[in-house]
Amino acid sequence: MLSITILGACQSQPPIKTVENLDLQRFMGDWYVIAHIPTWPERNASKAIESYRLNEDGSVDTVFTFTEVGDTEQQTMTATGFPDASRNYSVWGMQFFWPIKADYRVAYVDSDYQHTIIARNKRDYLWIMSRESSISSEKMKELTDFSEQLGYDMSKLRQVPQ
Repeated sequence: MLSITILGACQSQPPIKTVENLDLQRFMGDWYVIAHIPTWPERNASKAIESYRLNEDGSVDTVFTFTEVGDTEQQTMTATGFPDASRNYSVWGMQFFWPIKADYRVAYVDSDYQHTIIARNKRDYLWIMSRESSISSEKMKELTDFSEQLGYDMSKLRQVPQ
């Protein structure tokens, strides 16, 4: 019985379902990070913006700018995204340094490309983003409910001051 319990606990959750067909051109540009389950460098971020620029080779230059809460100095993190064409461009390898590519999944984008959710199969980090610096409470509830259905612990979600 104990071994069955241990085996059950070791099973991972199913992969995050991603959007069916991501239009990379429409996805490019600036996205305000409204809320997140943050990585260590962004745990105290405010005024956070993720910017995407499509390169000729299909990779995506990614620039994350933010300030620390209570600070005025802007910080920048850069990475290169590698959208997988065979997976409808909605699964990316995000490379902050060679040779490691982190799992990055576009789990949700609305039809107007105004709101998106970026997730990971490990369900360790999450980003809820918008083209505007704020969203309605109704839209936020919709996006957090969606994230919770993906298997995320919403008690870890942090609102990002804009």
